[in-house]
Order: sequence, then structure tokens, then C-alpha cells
Amino acid sequence: MTQSLVLGLELAYWQETILRVLLGLVALLLLTGGVVYLYLFKFVSFMQSRLGPMEAGPFGSLQLLAEVGKWLQKEDITTDNADKFIFGIAPAVVLASTFLMFVVIPAGPNAVVADLGTGIYFVLAMSSLSVIGILMAGWASANKYALLGALRAGGQLIAYELPLVLSVIGVVIMAGSLNLQDIVSAQANGAIFGWSGIGNPFIITQIVGFTIFLIAVQAELTQTPFDMPIAESELVAGYQVEYSGIRFLVYFIAEFATAVAFAAVASTLFLGGWQLPASWGIGDGAMHVIGPLNISIKAILLVGVVFWARFSLPRFREDQLQQLAWKFLIPLALANILITGVMKVVF
Repeated sequence: MTQSLVLGLELAYWQETILRVLLGLVALLLLTGGVVYLYLFKFVSFMQSRLGPMEAGPFGSLQLLAEVGKWLQKEDITTDNADKFIFGIAPAVVLASTFLMFVVIPAGPNAVVADLGTGIYFVLAMSSLSVIGILMAGWASANKYALLGALRAGGQLIAYELPLVLSVIGVVIMAGSLNLQDIVSAQANGAIFGWSGIGNPFIITQIVGFTIFLIAVQAELTQTPFDMPIAESELVAGYQVEYSGIRFLVYFIAEFATAVAFAAVASTLFLGGWQLPASWGIGDGAMHVIGPLNISIKAILLVGVVFWARFSLPRFREDQLQQLAWKFLIPLALANILITGVMKVVF
């Protein structure tokens, strides 16, 4: 039986895997809770010149727990005409899509559940599963607003999957690998015109790809200015309109956890991930502690950019959304791939 050393303990492979999954889930939930408090409760309050939650815990730090407790106590209602089985599992499909993205995102030298050779391919594949859960929710709700919201989400997510995938190809060309650890290592050990002081974070050479990635992520999250599937002023709450209680809470958690997941992916692909530049001479032993903190800080800052856009920009029209994807982002991403390929060959 294969054994390895984790946290000073000699564990079998299955024990190690379970431990990694549990630690990953705890880290994900803590990060998601921190993001909700920091941005949804406090950052938006600051932008609107108010204090935000202040009563539950010091500076409102326990407000999220109060909200979770409130939703857990609410009645879980299913409409008479709904397909009860599909209606029930749809939120779980969306949340599972988010959790599976974290399986291959590295947070340290060995801090990854599954170090796949095609890690970025796996992340993009898992992220696209969420649209299935949304379509299931819209169809099974037996509500015209829910169905219309789900159809909007399907069209939107399919349109923006293309620029999302194309924006990553430039990074894959630069690193020469689909493995996320290899991509992190390529940035840490790289150099910019012979200078290795900060390594070679791909945001410098792939700033176009990074910008396209963030725009596509905003659309994938169905957040303003790409919130047509929810559109409270038009569709009440879109595909979530018939959900209540714990199932609505699952959608809430999935929304913010997905934002954290995409931010962690962007940090890995463009900002060097968990690793610091190799020229700084920090060994793997220290990076077991510094690595998770490093990628967490980067991810939280990127989530801030996503939510700044959410709280600041007005909603696009449906035709504007589709034109942005098909007429601008996709051609720009293809041009970025071409230029990156030429530069890779020349230099």
C-alpha cells in the first residue's frame, strides 16, 4: 500500500486523500466566508458611505453565521408542479462544480488534492458544469421566470466559455504545460529579459489574456454587469426564484465560492500562484506555510476587483453582452494566442 508523510504522520493513500479533501473544504469555506464579510458586508457599505452590519459580533464579524442560521431555519418549499428530484439536486450540482475546481489548484509544494497533468483542462471542464445545474433549476421549477433566467444563463455561459478558454492558451504556450504546478514553477523560475528579481509572472506578458479572463469570469459568475440570468427588475430572481431555505443558501455559497475559485485560478495562471520568485531563495519548508497565505491573499485581492465591478457598473443589454463576447473578446483572444506563439518561437 502506498504511504506518504503528511503533517508528520505516515498515511495510506486513501487516508491522505481524505485529509487533503477535508482540509481543502475547510480552507474553501473559510475563504468564502471571509470574502462575504469583507466585500458583501463591508466593502459595499464603504462604497455607499455606511457602516454595514455592526451588531453580530465585533464589527459585525459574526453576521454571516447569523445569516446562515436564519436560512437554515426557513421552510424549504417546493412548488406543486415542480420536478421535485431535479429541483432538489440542481443546487448540489452547481456547488459540486465549484468544489471540483479546487481539487487541482495548488496552494503549496504538496498542498493539492490531485496534481493532474492536465490540471487547467480539468478546471475549465468542471467550471462549465455549473450551467447544467442552472438549466436543471430553471426547467424543474415550473416557473416562466426561472426558465427564462436559466435560458439566459445557458446562452451567456456558453458564449463566455470560449474567451475564458482562449485566454488561458497563451499561458499554456508560455509555460509549455497544462499542469498547474508546472505553470507556477515556470513563473517562479522565469526571468524578464534576463532579470529574475520577481520571476516572470505571466500577467506581464499575458496582460491581454488576464483582462479577457477577468471579464469572462465576471460573466461566468452572472454578476453585474452580466447579471441578466438573475435580473431582479426583469425576472424577480431568475432561476433562483422558487428556491428557499437551505437550497437557496447552497446557491448563495456556490456564488461566492466560485468567485474565490476563479480568483485562485487567475492567481495561479497569471500572478505566480503560491510560489515566490526562486531568486529569493526561500526553501520548500517555508513555502508549506507561506504558499497557502500567498495564494489566499492574491485570490482575495482579485475577488475584490470582481466585486468592485459588480457594485459599480450598470447591467448590459442581452445584445451588448453577446456582441462583447463574439465580436470583441474572442477575436482579441485569438490574436493574443497568435502573438504569444510567434513570440515564443522567436525568443
